[in-house]
Amino acid sequence: MTKGVLTIVSGFAGSGKGTVMKQLLSRHGEYALSISATTRKPRKGERDGVEYFFKTKEEFEKMIGEHAFLEYANYVGNYYGTPASYVDEQLNLGKDVILEIEVQGALQVKKLRSDALLVFLTPPSGAELERRLRGRGTETDEVIRSRMRRAGEESELMSSYDYILINDDVDRATEELHNLIRSQHLAASRNEELIGRIRRELGVCR
Repeated sequence: MTKGVLTIVSGFAGSGKGTVMKQLLSRHGEYALSISATTRKPRKGERDGVEYFFKTKEEFEKMIGEHAFLEYANYVGNYYGTPASYVDEQLNLGKDVILEIEVQGALQVKKLRSDALLVFLTPPSGAELERRLRGRGTETDEVIRSRMRRAGEESELMSSYDYILINDDVDRATEELHNLIRSQHLAASRNEELIGRIRRELGVCR
């Protein structure tokens, strides 16, 4: 069985990451969305092992000590992290695993997993990003300004990603992301066994 591809998707708030992720998972059955661990309490309807792996603070900190996370952070008093064991289990089943995380976490993972594919999703312009944020109609001007400042900070790390994917059409962005991930299966570095077999059959090496 061919091992799956680990893909990390990041993007500004308002870039449409969630919508693209939903379409990708609904259209293509070979993907698994990584499940994070957290110390926050479950909300109504949330199930352990489905939306999150719910942990106590003590359990989470023990996992930190055991280097059990690909990345983790403390946000508003609660820990959030990506358990390596779940990701590896899905990859070994041949699933392509998607991590939808922010830029600092993405770069943490890349240090541990150099073969991870990093994709940054963005609207075509800063003006379009602001238009989308205002179009939600759910946030104050102050919150929108804060999100735009945060986007400016995140933009400084865009060049650390393997691909920049413009989301000006959800259907197109979804299929472009799918094609990017599928192309990774053809990389020479992921096909060393095939290369070795062909070389042996050609009598180049034994």
